[in-house]
Amino acid sequence: MVIVTGSIVLYRNERNILLEAIGSFLLSGLVTKLYLIDNSPTDELKDIAADARIEYIHNPSNPGFGAGHNIALKLAIQQGATYHLILNPDVYYAEGVLEELTDYLEKNADIGNIMPKVLYPNNEIQRLCKLLPTPYDWIGRRFNPFKKMVERRNDLFELRFTGYDHIMDVPYLSGCFMYLRISALKEIGLFDEGIFMYGEETDLCRRLIDAAYRTVFYPKVHIYHHFEKGSHKSWRLTKIGMQSAIYYFNKWGWFFDWKRRLINKDILRKINSQNK
Repeated sequence: MVIVTGSIVLYRNERNILLEAIGSFLLSGLVTKLYLIDNSPTDELKDIAADARIEYIHNPSNPGFGAGHNIALKLAIQQGATYHLILNPDVYYAEGVLEELTDYLEKNADIGNIMPKVLYPNNEIQRLCKLLPTPYDWIGRRFNPFKKMVERRNDLFELRFTGYDHIMDVPYLSGCFMYLRISALKEIGLFDEGIFMYGEETDLCRRLIDAAYRTVFYPKVHIYHHFEKGSHKSWRLTKIGMQSAIYYFNKWGWFFDWKRRLINKDILRKINSQNK
């Protein structure tokens, strides 16, 4: 029996947008539990939705995105979940998305994480499939004044050249929608709580790959993501992003990360062979 759980980490969210995310997840008959982990200072969102499958947990200490989801993941493991969806509060999608992704996971036991095509509400595609980042990708690229140089790197780093139109292994998938195999998490561990926000999904994807699990982009179904680059609008979030990048590169390696080069090279080889 397939048991599906999910979690949304909240922080002072707009109620109407959050309701879209909650409603989308609860559309699926596979769902047994949705954990709302509220890192907000107050619990004013506790009455956001009435459904027996929802469990609201107020967590005002705000330990971060990954740590918040870890609270839910530990409960999901206790519940005997098969798959768990990490869902952003600004994502929504139609009925059937979770069913198709679940079916694909059931047929491919080597997949640890799967992400559908992600669109803006105006139907433009979001380029959220990426190679494992170098320090330039996460730090230098943002401050590079030469736009043509940045665009050339984006075409490769964000795998834009693929067209985002076929199933492919991708080493770094967005944290806005991570559909995870629980048995894989039992093997590799949960989110690294040393990362407060930004980069925790990269770290998790990399650990899945290290354990021989695939992280897969599946464009046959799509979701919508409002997606505001908060770190580009707030100095506080920029600082958090920089701290996360430093933590990540201290953990995995800065410029002499041979395994990153090997993983990225292998991914590009597979993609290029698919495109022939």
